[in-house]
Amino acid sequence: MSMPPIRTLLVDDEVLARLALRQALAAHPDVRIVGECGNANEALQAIAALEPALVFLDIRMPGMDGFKLLHKLKPETLPMVVFATAYGQHALRAFDADAVDYVLKPIDQARFDQAMARVRRLWAGMQTAAPAAGNAPPPPAPAHAQRISVRVGESIRVIATDDIDWIRADGNYVHIHVAGARYLHRETLSHLLEALDPQRFLRIHRGTLVNVQRILEIHPLFQGNAEVVLRDGTRLNLSRRFRVQARTALGMT
Repeated sequence: MSMPPIRTLLVDDEVLARLALRQALAAHPDVRIVGECGNANEALQAIAALEPALVFLDIRMPGMDGFKLLHKLKPETLPMVVFATAYGQHALRAFDADAVDYVLKPIDQARFDQAMARVRRLWAGMQTAAPAAGNAPPPPAPAHAQRISVRVGESIRVIATDDIDWIRADGNYVHIHVAGARYLHRETLSHLLEALDPQRFLRIHRGTLVNVQRILEIHPLFQGNAEVVLRDGTRLNLSRRFRVQARTALGMT
């Protein structure tokens, strides 16, 4: 059976990065590039109008990032996605979002070709299954991150989010505390807030998140502040600003 061309959209805020994708795709004649976008808002409109089968998507972009963009798409309009980014620490989160693959910039052609082989296998399966499956939408991506990948030296440590005790912001980094160990992770606290389950993680200070399952006691202090004591003895400040959310999350009267 002859396969239709893979209609492809390139989404990256850097012109040179989109050019690199075009050059890498030149070796794949079954791909038809139908458009380019410099930000996620443009991409939302382009996906609705052009209905691409494949999107090469950057993660870090001004305004809305790549993960936010995917969350805004309806399951029935979700194309195949390959993340193309300079940040390797997002690999596990990308696969949680049901990405076909994840390639790092600058692009290595051999690794890129491997990603395209995965795309092509999935595309062939979609064409074979189309008559039987009708218009059934693909399953939605998980709502919240189940794992975080953290670079430790030359390796990547995979941390289950349920295992995290608490997190503290440090500029464009965070310190993730797990069972007495601390991992420095290049990610902002605001990005983690969007990825983590709000039923599991509670913001108790401008720069602090805590796993509610680790909270043992709350000690009231002066002027509406309080001290949160974790099961391992860690003591953290609960600021007055976040006490209402804490009272609701912890069932405090």
